Amino acid sequence: MNAWIAIALTVAGCYGVKLLGLSVPAGVLERPVVRRLATLLPVALLAALTAQQTFASRQDLVLDARAAGLAAAAVALVLRAPFLVVIAVAVVVTAALRAVTG
Repeated sequence: MNAWIAIALTVAGCYGVKLLGLSVPAGVLERPVVRRLATLLPVALLAALTAQQTFASRQDLVLDARAAGLAAAAVALVLRAPFLVVIAVAVVVTAALRAVTG
């Protein structure tokens, strides 16, 4: 039952944020600071999510095959590999390390 309460509160919160966003005057949205923030915020959130999913296990900080896969993906990005190749490199490195370490 608590899960349904959390879901309902999340739905209401998301709706409220969407409604708040629609009620902001257009002049505010055209400010350079707001435009820059709107451009950078998704990147920051994605980076935070990636770091949390890669280096956290419950309450612990971990360094395992996921970190190696992320590092391999970063190298592929630096080498300007296509996105699907970047994903494939990360998957292969992570799987290989997990297979080797048991």
